Amino acid sequence: MQRRILLIGLTGVLLSVAESRSEAGDEWPQWRGAQRDGVSPETGLLKTWPPGGPQTLWRFQAGEGFSAISVDGGRAFTMFARDGAEFVIGLDAESGKEIWKFESDEIFEDHQGGHGPRSTPAIDGGRVFAVSARGRLTALNAESGRLLWECDLKERFGGKIPRWGFCASPLVEGDLLLVETGGPGGRSWANPLARSEAGQTIAAFDKKTGDLVWTAAAGKSAYSSPISVSAGGVRQIVFFTAMGLASVSPADGRVYWTYPWDTSYDVNAATPIFVPPDRIFISSGYDKGASMVKVDSVEGGLEVQDVWSGRVMKNQFSSSVLHEDHLYGFDNAILKCIDAASGAQRWRHRGFGKGTLIVADGHLIILGESGRLALARATPEGFVEKASAQVLSGKCWTMPALAKGRLYLRNEEQILCLDLKGSG
Repeated sequence: MQRRILLIGLTGVLLSVAESRSEAGDEWPQWRGAQRDGVSPETGLLKTWPPGGPQTLWRFQAGEGFSAISVDGGRAFTMFARDGAEFVIGLDAESGKEIWKFESDEIFEDHQGGHGPRSTPAIDGGRVFAVSARGRLTALNAESGRLLWECDLKERFGGKIPRWGFCASPLVEGDLLLVETGGPGGRSWANPLARSEAGQTIAAFDKKTGDLVWTAAAGKSAYSSPISVSAGGVRQIVFFTAMGLASVSPADGRVYWTYPWDTSYDVNAATPIFVPPDRIFISSGYDKGASMVKVDSVEGGLEVQDVWSGRVMKNQFSSSVLHEDHLYGFDNAILKCIDAASGAQRWRHRGFGKGTLIVADGHLIILGESGRLALARATPEGFVEKASAQVLSGKCWTMPALAKGRLYLRNEEQILCLDLKGSG
């Protein structure tokens, strides 16, 4: 078995897996939900729908962009572009009424994939953290939308806007806010400017004050969002950069280990998936494929090694989800189920294009790229669709969000809130 290893001292924050995964509740406060894995703990959802789909609770006319919806404390937050500018917005989750709107940056224009913001706000401690597609990081008061602090990532770290804009969603870890900076990074893990801010590709800020706590160089920035995990007895933040996986210490940014993964056009976009207790799944499109790696504690540090690799799953931008030892995701435009332990394909299904999905109540909630919403059993035995409805039109590349029985969807024009519990 091929082994790719970087040993670093185990000094850092030691936490168990149980300690690292707080009670999820029924909020959806960040990219991919409370645990950043696309899985909702909610139960009692409708298993059949009327012909038109679940009841529509409200619609909000938004604008361009692919920012998903975060929900916390009775508010729904997202980003969109309109009239030449990008905005962060706070809505009443029950009614869809606009509470506040903050102009975060000028619009990012991409004539290949669409205009507007790509990143999803993170909500924590009454604050909203958002990154514009042009790299402006803002911390806002969740109640009023008032600016608390900000940082121009390009200017501070000497970077540039990635080809398809800043896409990574910010991550809160304890008192820290972690982001990719867009710093130049280069095509190697080591950076000669490692002790200066310029050139750094990962940054940790004090979430309350905006003060820079540490930086790290981990290769050129890409489009994936980081996750926090406890593996090998060590708490670590895992970034999926243009160079591959990089695990860093939340305490000081030291690099624990790296795993090379080179993809055409640097499009490592799907979020890594933690497979407890010690494995991490990654996947990329452009004919690259997928890999499962295992993190082990060894004398003097950590090591990471291959478990399996192959081309069975190629997530171009839509992240997969893990449910009962199986991974469900889009291999380009084909929905697949694969065995997490071996990578063996269990089934495949067409009809959604390059869609997105989450898991809730033992089912897949799937949004096709043309707006068809479907409910299917999350089972490796085969694709079993329970309900389906056309609920949106246009390009739907934004993953759903689920909080308190309400499903939040969007295209490039509007946000839609559906009742998945039939409570009216």
